[in-house]
Amino acid sequence: MGEQTKQISRVGIISKAGRPEPVEILKEILPWLRNRKYSVYIDKETASKLNIKGYQRGEIPDLIDVLIVLGGDGTMLSAARLVAEKGIPILGINLGGLGFITEVNRSEVFSAMETMLKGECSVEERMMLEADIIRHGETIGSYTVLNDVVITKGALARIIDLETFIDHTYVTTYKADGLIISTPTGSTAYNLSAGGPIIHPSLNCIVITPICPHTLTNRPIVVSEGSLIEISMLSESEDVFLTLDGQVGFSLKKSDIVEVKKSPHKTRLLIPCERDYFKILREKLKWGER
Repeated sequence: MGEQTKQISRVGIISKAGRPEPVEILKEILPWLRNRKYSVYIDKETASKLNIKGYQRGEIPDLIDVLIVLGGDGTMLSAARLVAEKGIPILGINLGGLGFITEVNRSEVFSAMETMLKGECSVEERMMLEADIIRHGETIGSYTVLNDVVITKGALARIIDLETFIDHTYVTTYKADGLIISTPTGSTAYNLSAGGPIIHPSLNCIVITPICPHTLTNRPIVVSEGSLIEISMLSESEDVFLTLDGQVGFSLKKSDIVEVKKSPHKTRLLIPCERDYFKILREKLKWGER
């Protein structure tokens, strides 16, 4: 847990698109915030449903002290990438099912906001990754992610060869359906499905997990947060993709290099009350149920 939040006067709100719940909640939240003299900045799409002024997502980070996210972990991931550079703290209100990052349930919205606006929330800093795509010696894309960087093949492509270096030292050439490079926050996402370890979010490290490796002894590796991971795409295939946080996609070609390292930015999550990480795991993963 980190420091307490600073004085807040400007609140941003981003909602999951196309869902009715955020609009219903906002009809209660907005008057509540305005009565307390807070300035509120809502994403354009949601605002149009409420017939009020909205803002482009890209302009919201410059206008706010804190961001409320109404949605599931997917909405939270895109919001985290949006505000990471500005270090804006985020309060996630879970309207999805399986929320590991969205802390607050719908029934707790007002008590959580009260705690947040009094500056009494703890701030939990989560490590992020930076991924650069290098083609013919030139960086053609650079992304920041909170969960994971995934190289994966399409359904019809053959197994791909991914030559992997850590801190310029050769590790192995994975022959696999792909490779997941994950933060501790992302360890309960695709990494977990592919047999990778659950890493407590207070740790700063990076997990490399092969997806269905051809060599059965290839296992996930956990490396330090300072590691530089370089993956070179050796296969001739038009059907290999780099996916960032499961949301942004990029097509890879032979000889492309994907460089992954710790980002200088962090996601700052607001934690409105004491919580038990292992209880969240038990509930979300249904441990102990028959």
